Amino acid sequence: MRAVIFTSPDRPIEIVDVDLADPGPGEVKVKITAAGVCHSDLHVRRGEWQPPVPLVMGHEGSGVVVQVGAGVSGLVEGDHVVLSWVAPCGQCRHCRAGREARCQLVATVVSPGGVLHDGTSRLSRDGETVHHYLGVSSFAEYAVVPASGAIRIRDDAPLDTMALVGCAVATGVGAVTNTAGVEPGSTVAVIGCGGVGLSVIQGARLAAAERIIAIDVRPEKTALAMRLGATDQIDASGVDSVAALLDLLPDGVDYAFDAIGKTTTTEQAIRMLGLGGAAVIVGLPPTGARASFEPLTLAEADQRILGSNYGSVRPAIDIPALVDRFMAGDLLLEELISSRRPLDAAAAALDELEVGQSFRTLLIP
Repeated sequence: MRAVIFTSPDRPIEIVDVDLADPGPGEVKVKITAAGVCHSDLHVRRGEWQPPVPLVMGHEGSGVVVQVGAGVSGLVEGDHVVLSWVAPCGQCRHCRAGREARCQLVATVVSPGGVLHDGTSRLSRDGETVHHYLGVSSFAEYAVVPASGAIRIRDDAPLDTMALVGCAVATGVGAVTNTAGVEPGSTVAVIGCGGVGLSVIQGARLAAAERIIAIDVRPEKTALAMRLGATDQIDASGVDSVAALLDLLPDGVDYAFDAIGKTTTTEQAIRMLGLGGAAVIVGLPPTGARASFEPLTLAEADQRILGSNYGSVRPAIDIPALVDRFMAGDLLLEELISSRRPLDAAAAALDELEVGQSFRTLLIP
């Protein structure tokens, strides 16, 4: 099959032919309908994260099950699925407690190891092992994934658009509803209005937040945020975003979401908080990045800093529910898609994301 291969930050990504083995026990093979281009893919290409290489890129996607491995129940050929890069083992203490986003197997095997649950890869090229990215590798014509990472969805949902639910939407909406538990009437600030940040804004709207302040350096992004549920916007390209927010809400906000993950934006989110507020770190920084805050202020104001991995989602429950919200008209997803492009355009799509020219590009193999 054709796939996007990454080998080194010093070399361009390539579209090459790779071999994909049949699914093993507990796995399924999925024909990719669409794959979303995410900032996590940029971290890899920049060399800010260092997974095993070579690897097939991509972790956000949707498709159709075309082959089922031994022992798989609940999925059959022809099922429409959204791929979840958290494919919970179902056995560790976090999975048993319903906290699948903290799955210990995912944390220790899939993410750093570039392999599937059994510790091996289904990908190869000329006899050399090629690694999976976050257990998915969706920048390809097909993917073999753990069955728990292929979430069956309703057949009438537009399958290419549903790729977004597998990362951006689940991460953003989940950060609001699961990680933070935003209450009706709350005040919310969202730093960064890309695919994840815009999903945070929609999650805050669905949670009935009273004020939702969208913050970005590109005014076209905050303008879209206003269409999706923000009540106020701040163009951070020419102002201090913390000062501008405090002009709007002198007492600070109840929740500040950093949907970018830079040291500066994390520190800004903390400084935007009011009494009892929570800063939620949703965007992922480069490995080794450090942010600072004043512990005394945090303690005296009864504030919190929360990390949100994949929106604290329960994939098998939350992903179909998000698809239902889209089909009911509550979630707007088509507006998040900048373009649909062929697999050969992966490098260009990453370039556009690098400079902030796109929200979400879908690669259509």
